[in-house]
Amino acid sequence: MSFEHASVTKGLIMASALTSILVGVFDVKHYFHLQFVPHISRHHQYWRLLTHNLAFVNSSDLFLGIVIFGTIGVEVERRFGSVKFASFAIVTLLVGTLLEFIALILFHQVGLNHIALGPSLLAFSTLYQYSRIIPTVYTFKIFGVPLNSKTFNYFLGFQLAISRLPGSATVAAIGVMTGQIYRSDLAGLKSYRISPSTVRFAEKFLAPLVGSLRAPRRTNRALPDDMGSRPWAGLAAPADEIITTARPSAPSDTTAARNRPSADAPTANSTSMMREWVNELTGRSENTSAGVRAPSEAEIAQLTSMFPDLDREVVIAALQRRSSRDTTVVATIGSTSVTGNTFAVAPSVTPWFTVVPGNTAVDK
Repeated sequence: MSFEHASVTKGLIMASALTSILVGVFDVKHYFHLQFVPHISRHHQYWRLLTHNLAFVNSSDLFLGIVIFGTIGVEVERRFGSVKFASFAIVTLLVGTLLEFIALILFHQVGLNHIALGPSLLAFSTLYQYSRIIPTVYTFKIFGVPLNSKTFNYFLGFQLAISRLPGSATVAAIGVMTGQIYRSDLAGLKSYRISPSTVRFAEKFLAPLVGSLRAPRRTNRALPDDMGSRPWAGLAAPADEIITTARPSAPSDTTAARNRPSADAPTANSTSMMREWVNELTGRSENTSAGVRAPSEAEIAQLTSMFPDLDREVVIAALQRRSSRDTTVVATIGSTSVTGNTFAVAPSVTPWFTVVPGNTAVDK
């Protein structure tokens, strides 16, 4: 799960976590506690109606709130869009705070006297939107009870709703009610959008604080864990293949020249080393079906002693193009000039080729 196309949700998580930590560090939790008596009825501290939505007062509420925002908030914002989701958050907090104030006035004499759950109101309202617009991915059963892919997210909301009764249950009910009011488009709340100037301000000053929203790049190559003990540990890892649905564009001359490997690049050598290692493990040649075989060290040493000016790779390539001793195959040996038709071979080594004019070695 990433925050791609969910900048508002990431900002809410960062802001709620930061304010909750700062409130605990500086021991000012009592300023974020909403209680009807004496804060509202006696001291008339109406500013607490707004501040109690800014921070969670304990770590368990903070954890559940972050998990709920991280799982359902991202999905809802991607469906809404960042601007609409930010407008939805503002409307939810304003309408929900008004309903909380009314609930405290009506039910403070029956035990509902305080509310201190932070931005849980927005979490429950977002959870209601999630239940209405996000489809179920799969269903399953546990002990015969039918469940679906959204059940665990509902369970997180249930844990938050029963964490601090009766205030937590009241906040959950008000959050769901606020989500219903927003979705029913009562009084045109659903069509409200924040102003373009606010959007530009957020993009200019707040977006850099949120950070990158790009999803993590996942490689499409599988490599073993113990890279240090493998023969390819010293080789450079190949570049990941870029998988895209965009139409391929013709590369420019500059790009083609930059991406063209140089003559002294170790790519061919690295590939040859890997091929030889695989062939030694499997006991076969990679291109056996094509008539190419892996030459032995005795053959390589024999031909290298006859052509000391040739590179080892050229000698191996010439030997690999020799299909069998019973078939006459011509192997070109570079550009080294050869005079004469035969070579003298040591008595202990049986020659399996002769040299003919034209810089070629021919099998017997």
